[in-house]
Amino acid sequence: MKKNLLTLFSLAIALSVTLTSCTIDINDGDNGNGTITNPGTTESVLSGSGTLSGTITKDILIKKGTYILDGVVKITNGATITIEPGAVFNAVTTKSSSLVVLQDGKINAVGTASEPIVFTTTNKQPGDWGGITLYGNAPIKAVNGLSQALSEDGNSVYYGGNDANHNSGTMKFVRVEYGGKKINDGTSETNSMTFYAVGAGTTLENLVSYKGTDDGYEFFGGTVSAKNIVSYGNYDDSFDWQDAWSGQNNTNWYAFQTGTGNFGMEIEASANVDNIAPKISNITLIRDANTNPEVAGSVEISAIQFKRQGTGIFSNVYISGYKNLGGKSAYSVLIQDAATETNQVNTGKVVVAPMTYLNSDNAGVWGYAYTPNGGKTFTNATTVTKVSLVPGAWATVDGVNLLAGLQ
Repeated sequence: MKKNLLTLFSLAIALSVTLTSCTIDINDGDNGNGTITNPGTTESVLSGSGTLSGTITKDILIKKGTYILDGVVKITNGATITIEPGAVFNAVTTKSSSLVVLQDGKINAVGTASEPIVFTTTNKQPGDWGGITLYGNAPIKAVNGLSQALSEDGNSVYYGGNDANHNSGTMKFVRVEYGGKKINDGTSETNSMTFYAVGAGTTLENLVSYKGTDDGYEFFGGTVSAKNIVSYGNYDDSFDWQDAWSGQNNTNWYAFQTGTGNFGMEIEASANVDNIAPKISNITLIRDANTNPEVAGSVEISAIQFKRQGTGIFSNVYISGYKNLGGKSAYSVLIQDAATETNQVNTGKVVVAPMTYLNSDNAGVWGYAYTPNGGKTFTNATTVTKVSLVPGAWATVDGVNLLAGLQ
């Protein structure tokens, strides 16, 4: 036990240079006169400035201020990273910076509509850094029904567990900008927000992924649900999942695709016929007129794609702006293979209704990438409305209101 505590003044100076969360003890239980007191809830504090780096193995509190996120920062060993409203992190772009919460770590990042928590870069270019990744211990079904798989994010972590209600923490009013940095293989990118086997005990609400070069959000199995989430200007798919993700309480998902963008939603279950269909109420997918797929002539221009036994029960779905392009056809819903049609669509595990499909090509029919196809038709529902989200700084970037398309 240390006998000399750092003064708040000296600690502030130390933290303004760099974070040493594994070595600085703010409260070790000794108040200086030999009397033992209960330690505080945090072992380290950043109070307005500093650098977040390395592996965090003790609780850390980050107060409102502007910080540097340097390299891959991992939260582990039972530690919780607590971030207060108004904290802004500028990621170092000369290395593969990212925030990774491992299975034995936790995040408590709770901003507000007027004071969000923001992860960005000073460079402000898509692909600048790796984004946020959470790992949990909820069940997955990977390829061949495996209950574990190796992550695709460059961290080489095995994910998949047996605790459907596992809690990785809370994220509210958090915005991730310019994610999607390429990983070590030089071709694959990270997502802006990635959830590996994250459990239903985790809270994900009022999140924004902005102009990343891969998916806005991707779920690899798990049971977590997300509410009030925005995917804006992401290059690949706005929303993506695999490994039989099965969140049941999702609502208010909004995507605005502009510049570069593939599918609005790409859905698969890693070819597992037996999976639990996730449920999402209130989905709005809007494709701006200037939007092109990453690869010219690609078929990735439809709003929602189901493949490899992917499932989903969607209600109140508003879709606009999906046009034929490069000799390929755009659809509200595209079924890629006959097995998905037979095992999932025809058994009621793929439902997209009520739906309205406006300012788009091939209205009234689903698309099929095989023949003979299922021939599913639909009529625009007059009851469908766009998603409603609270306005504020959380959904505003450089003076641009990301929710303007909902008005």
